[in-house]
Amino acid sequence: MPSSNSPDMSSQGRGFASVDQVDRAILKELADNSRISVRALAERVHISRGSAYARIERMRSEQTIRGFTARINPVGLGLGTTAYVALTIEQPAWRTLCKRLREVSYVEHFALVGADHDVLVLVRAPDTTVLRDVVLGEIQQLPGVRGTRTWLVFEESEGPGAFAEPASQTGRNHP
Repeated sequence: MPSSNSPDMSSQGRGFASVDQVDRAILKELADNSRISVRALAERVHISRGSAYARIERMRSEQTIRGFTARINPVGLGLGTTAYVALTIEQPAWRTLCKRLREVSYVEHFALVGADHDVLVLVRAPDTTVLRDVVLGEIQQLPGVRGTRTWLVFEESEGPGAFAEPASQTGRNHP
């Protein structure tokens, strides 16, 4: 099923050039709580409410902000089995495969990657039986898929993401 969160291939590769520190602070607050009022958001990032509205609308029109959403706990939905499935595909198959993967049950995310495999798919399923059916019965049967490799996820955690202060600004050196 197509999603408003699907990447817009024409805008990929654009950096943070048009996003300043205030925009980043706004994005961090919205990522933490997309239900925050504009008034509370403005107070947290130390700008006026009007400025907060204007910045949010600008970032929406530029598609820096693609929507507002809730972060769902998959285990709370009964999706306790998570796996990354790497696909090796026939290169001309990507466009068609992309459309078909949007229709496969339990596929949460997928990306064309530059690695030993061609596509990385995140699957969340109720159990390993359903995961097996998704991988063997659906994904491997898609036209253009030459092979798969599956990694079960035992535990997940989140990193600081794009909103962490860059190491160059904190005086920390990269290892």
